[in-house]
Amino acid sequence: MWRFTFYLCIFCYGIKFLWSSPWFWDIRQCWHSYPYQPLTSGLYYYYIMELAFYWSLMFSQFIDIKRKDFLIMFVHHLATIGLITFSYINNMVRVGTLIMCLHDASDFLLEAAKLANYAKYQRLCDTLFVIFSAVFVVTRLGIYPFWILNTTFFESWEIIGPYPSWWLFNGLLLILQFLHVFWSYLIVRIAFKALIRGKVSKDDRSDVESSSEEEDMATNMKSPCGSSSSNGANRVNGHMGSSYWAEE
Repeated sequence: MWRFTFYLCIFCYGIKFLWSSPWFWDIRQCWHSYPYQPLTSGLYYYYIMELAFYWSLMFSQFIDIKRKDFLIMFVHHLATIGLITFSYINNMVRVGTLIMCLHDASDFLLEAAKLANYAKYQRLCDTLFVIFSAVFVVTRLGIYPFWILNTTFFESWEIIGPYPSWWLFNGLLLILQFLHVFWSYLIVRIAFKALIRGKVSKDDRSDVESSSEEEDMATNMKSPCGSSSSNGANRVNGHMGSSYWAEE
């Protein structure tokens, strides 16, 4: 709920801010008069809120449930914090706001799908996850490389020419793109299973979603019968039980 609230609020703030910004409609404006571009208060607060949030994710990752993609998420948080800090120091904040808003466009949908899953509203969860999958693929594999990377690689070179930090900035952006491809594969696979089975499957990154599920599964293993739903399938916190996945 905390992440859903933040992502939704910061995305709405980003859209409201960018709607009146000239570089939102003409991305080449990101490089006009660079580096002598004014830093408005709205842009400053946008950056500070995003940077603070990703620092919180960096620290909370070490006390959160450990997942198989722990290292990948760690690299993602490092690259994101590095990009936000680096673009702020070098006054590349215009293109930075576009990148942040683009990434926030799908994140709140994923958190909403998780909430629906924990509340056991399976149809709502499936619908939200499929919508999230579509938005994620369009923004991360379509708009990001063909709009953002195009302007940072080619239009910036054309308008302001090569500069020493150009290589580092675009290198960090490429790291994000590689992560987008990896996550898109996992998301599309889960969405495809949801369409086939009519149910979003378990998170591929971990065996259980939380420590409370571990306790539930331990209890079911000790019981000779275990709890079951009306259709006879063992469930743990909205997910199919271990016996189901063993058969799969």
